[in-house]
Amino acid sequence: MTQTGKSPSAVSRFFLLLKQSLNGESIDFTTGSIRRAVLLLAIPMMLEMMMESVFALVDLYFVGHLENSSFAVQTVGLTESVLTIIYSIAIGMSMAATATVARRVGEKDPVAAAKAGMQAIIVAIGVNIVLAVVGFIFAADILVAMGSSQASAEYGTPFIQIMMGSSFIIMLLFLFNGIFRGAGNAAIAMKSLWIANIFNIILCPVFINGFGPIPTFGLTGAAIATTIGRSIGVLYQVYNLFNGKGMLKVVASYFIPDMEQIKVLVKIAAPGVLQFVIASCSWIFLAELVATTGGDEGSAGYQSALRIMMFFMLPAWGLSGAAATLVGQNLGAKQEERAERSVWVTAKFNVIYMGIIMVITLLAADPLMWFFTNNADVHDIAVKAIRILSAGYIFYGIGMVLINAFNGAGDTKTPTWVNFFGFWLFQIPMAYLLAKQFNLGPTGVFLAIPIAETCMSIASFILFRKGRWKRIAV
Repeated sequence: MTQTGKSPSAVSRFFLLLKQSLNGESIDFTTGSIRRAVLLLAIPMMLEMMMESVFALVDLYFVGHLENSSFAVQTVGLTESVLTIIYSIAIGMSMAATATVARRVGEKDPVAAAKAGMQAIIVAIGVNIVLAVVGFIFAADILVAMGSSQASAEYGTPFIQIMMGSSFIIMLLFLFNGIFRGAGNAAIAMKSLWIANIFNIILCPVFINGFGPIPTFGLTGAAIATTIGRSIGVLYQVYNLFNGKGMLKVVASYFIPDMEQIKVLVKIAAPGVLQFVIASCSWIFLAELVATTGGDEGSAGYQSALRIMMFFMLPAWGLSGAAATLVGQNLGAKQEERAERSVWVTAKFNVIYMGIIMVITLLAADPLMWFFTNNADVHDIAVKAIRILSAGYIFYGIGMVLINAFNGAGDTKTPTWVNFFGFWLFQIPMAYLLAKQFNLGPTGVFLAIPIAETCMSIASFILFRKGRWKRIAV
């Protein structure tokens, strides 16, 4: 009640909640309104993921207007497809960190939570060094293997070398944010990506087109700008970990390897990494299939459509991330029923969001793609892809929440099996048959994606209802 005796209006309550969610205050998510808890976590998580998707769109916009735009767009898209392997490891480790940190926070043990987060960083960096070196050395070969023409591969080699060589920055960005989300401080995760993106948006035209003493780097400039932007975001994360003001107070001794803790993290992370590697390899195969059946223009169109799709999908992934934190913390507090109700509330919000996005993308695909490319062939293929992919948006939204709920509980094996059967034994064979045996080309690949994702969401729903995830020890 206010001083005048009147309850605050709905608008006032919303802005109060918005302010609280963006301030990153320490909140106990194991008590109180579940809807409020979901929104407090989801708002900064959605904004965080929106900023991650902006990285790809900023690059797509600037490189889509270069002289060799089809080569440039294809290189950016194929590089992102390869980087999904890095993302898979980063996401797998961040899931393990989120689940472990959230469980310890739910048990009211912030010291153990901080130690677990730092041990995850040790493991992730060790694995990433090998991949970064291999990716840098074999950059051109990777592009050719992905279906790029030799000319396009030679043009894009410096871009992929910089992106692969600096991939440990991507790893840290994901992992630190997983730690913050597990602790319930999604605002820091959001702010780090906002900072990274602001610098990327400013530096992209500077390094691509040249400015003052800075020469014109063209496509390579996009990689330079993105790497600098992400590095600044990581520095902001490091500052917030060590300033001692948040729930997690990190000291240097937490970085001393603890083999018992590392074993626990690897046990959770291994199927989590495999879960996303399976998905990533599927997307890589689909990208190669589109490139071989649709040529450079077909590949560029498909990659452009994926960038648009991910721009809208990543905020939904951010919203669904609220389920992971709430499930982890409530299981830690021995509140299984509250954990499950949190998932259904989150799913309801995500269905509403994805339904709105489906309508927008179906209606606005044509003018949207003209903004990102001036190549008519690339535009037409991208529009067709967007319209087909958007048909499954509502099912995507439900599936995301359920996957995050499994992972937040530490049950990374269940979604790994769903991905294995859904992607490798269903989506890939279907895409191959439609594209090559039925001569549908890239359209066959586009059709296979929403069909497979819908089936996987239904399977996840059935498995979630069985409740095995409630009995996972972390």
